[in-house]
Amino acid sequence: MKFQLACGDVMPGCPTSFSAASQEQLFTEVASHAAAEHGITDVTPEIAEAVTAKIRVVE
Repeated sequence: MKFQLACGDVMPGCPTSFSAASQEQLFTEVASHAAAEHGITDVTPEIAEAVTAKIRVVE
């Protein structure tokens, strides 16, 4: 099972996509990208919820 997220689903216009074996690993990659590319260093509950809502699970 893989977890996938397109950053553009949360940040319109961003072409970056992520795929990871666990949701925790995916969040780590997304948080790093959000800080480096979007200047988001404080992941609020609202941001976490928006990201979680867009994660796709692929078997």
